[in-house]
Amino acid sequence: MSERIVVDPITRIEGHLRIEAEVKDGVIVDAYSSSTMVRGIEEIVKGRDPRDVWAFVQRTCGVCTTVHALTSVRAVEDALGIVVPPNAEMVRNIMEGALYMHDHVVHFYHLHALDWVDVVNSLQADPVATSALAQSISSWPKSSAGYFSDIQKRIKKFVESGQLGIFANGYWGHPQMKLPAEVNLLAVAHYLEALEWQKEIVKVHTIFGGKNPHPNYLVGGMACAINIESQGGLNAERLAYVGQLLHQGRNFVNQVYIPDLLAIASFYKDWGAIGEGFGNYMCYGDFPMNGYNDPSSFKFPQGVILNRDLSNVLPVDHRSEDEILEHVNNSWYDYEGGNEVGLHPWVGETKINYSGPKPPYEHLNVEEKYSFVKTPRWKGMPMEVGPLARVLVGYAKGVPEFVSAVDYALATLDVPVTALFSTLGRTAARGLETMIVADWTIEFYDTLMNNIKNGDYRMANTEKFDPSTWPKEAKGVGFMEAPRGALAHWIVIKDGKTENYQQVVPTTWNGSPRDPNGERSAYESTLIGTPVADINQPLEIIRTIHSFDPCLACAVHLYDEHGKHISTVTNISSCEV
Repeated sequence: MSERIVVDPITRIEGHLRIEAEVKDGVIVDAYSSSTMVRGIEEIVKGRDPRDVWAFVQRTCGVCTTVHALTSVRAVEDALGIVVPPNAEMVRNIMEGALYMHDHVVHFYHLHALDWVDVVNSLQADPVATSALAQSISSWPKSSAGYFSDIQKRIKKFVESGQLGIFANGYWGHPQMKLPAEVNLLAVAHYLEALEWQKEIVKVHTIFGGKNPHPNYLVGGMACAINIESQGGLNAERLAYVGQLLHQGRNFVNQVYIPDLLAIASFYKDWGAIGEGFGNYMCYGDFPMNGYNDPSSFKFPQGVILNRDLSNVLPVDHRSEDEILEHVNNSWYDYEGGNEVGLHPWVGETKINYSGPKPPYEHLNVEEKYSFVKTPRWKGMPMEVGPLARVLVGYAKGVPEFVSAVDYALATLDVPVTALFSTLGRTAARGLETMIVADWTIEFYDTLMNNIKNGDYRMANTEKFDPSTWPKEAKGVGFMEAPRGALAHWIVIKDGKTENYQQVVPTTWNGSPRDPNGERSAYESTLIGTPVADINQPLEIIRTIHSFDPCLACAVHLYDEHGKHISTVTNISSCEV
């Protein structure tokens, strides 16, 4: 007999994702993913000036603080045939690269590591042994026995006070926690260090975009003017500071994140056979070096892999109106022409028809609509997007950076290439691509500085900024690789205004409900076959879903299968601190 367990919401800082899983004989045999939050931003931007839309859609998310703005301006530029200057392209790449470093480090330490790291057990560690371990895997300077002893004392004060604060509500002592005490202490110390470091790397966004989160963008380029001698623009001092921040970020990634990732992964090799899913992966490509319209210049190559076949990478076409379709048969929306067929985003609709349960409720009615996420499909097939998809496409295409990084990780962990198709592989891929992107970001910075030294100060192309020069109707698509995966915005412009706008975001691909053929998406698929040691503490579900870095909204609440409230972590706004 099977039991249904519920985790709702499933993220530590962002809420509104519900997972229901059927467990039989200690193994998940079925799963359902439901988003219980709706925003409606696509409807908000209709009728607005396309040049302003980026500022609205950027508020889709406060975590990927720049990706929706960049995707939006690319969509408008695509529709109007605008080519941005090389400097603007490099600044956009630098900002995106800084986001990758920030986002992936924060995810690993603050959103995912505690699925594997037992904070309380770190009190049993020997600081001298921890110091020896740290020095054996990295040259990071903060690695003395005294340093780890001080960290241990801080944790002990939390525990003795009964107020674990940011470390509260973890599954400490869970049978699936396998790290030695010294590795736990090492990880907790770097958790705290990452909290401090992440405040620095975001300064790249404030220098180029004026603020973080939600830095400024501009259709046609960037709004930051280069003026080497002036205090009011991108002067020599600020540009040098950007270079310093990028090198510091790369050092943190290479000397802290990657060594910790591999050290922790070495104790969880069994997770190289858990969380595989259906084996289809898609990458839109990103980091253009010769214009957004030249995918051959992208650092992240485009491609689709089907059924884990790394010998054949297929192309992606965002403009083909029968290639990417969104379905609503199991989503709380209706299409005007009926819900039996999918729609391409250029003709997509966002019309809510909520007929679900009113909280509190025990279970979803999965025989009907059960999520606010639509169900996108590529040529009728579900796709996984994100770090694993990007790394697999780069590896399959023989891109040298990906080949060397993947081969290094497989050799270090002594696991086969098939271990990539797993929860472990997904988590490792995020770290490997961060290491690669950190190097690229320095390259983007050096290219920008060389352009400036050669006298090229151009940062914006305003040639087609006047709406009177636009065609009566135009449509475009902007796409990129957000940290969480393939992201695209489709826009239709009519008479100078936004006629239609649709976003298909990474979590839409990964976390959507079943399609008309009953096929599961990535979250649901990857949970099948997962062992669950304790249904009252479903750590295994959290590990796999967190490996995708699901992007939802703030606050953490957990309920058991009967709707009983287990715990709450309340978000405190800055004005209350």
